[in-house]
Amino acid sequence: MTGSTTEGIKTVLHPVSDLGKAKPVYTALLGIEPQADAPYYVGYDVAGQHIGLVPGGGPQGMTSPVAYWHVSDIEAKLAEVTAAGATVKEAPHDVGGGRLVASFTDPDGNVLGLVQDN
Repeated sequence: MTGSTTEGIKTVLHPVSDLGKAKPVYTALLGIEPQADAPYYVGYDVAGQHIGLVPGGGPQGMTSPVAYWHVSDIEAKLAEVTAAGATVKEAPHDVGGGRLVASFTDPDGNVLGLVQDN
């Protein structure tokens, strides 16, 4: 192991087929209004976590919820998990504000994500 650590799961993105129908359900569940509310993404910050709704699975084609582990060095952690048998699904890329995201699959095909904030 390289010693690269995670800060835990702080972000979970959920693909939704109808943002207009999903938003009231998540608002009721979380007990707050979304902090980000756009036609392409709705996001809630609650209890130290970020819960996001992605219409149609977004450009990454999500078909089920994806948990994102926050890390200090996304390249090192991605190298570590691929050396252990994971397969890169989405290479690290900037999604705005200096935030880098990447995703990979485990040997069973489960999609897992990484986030690095600069």
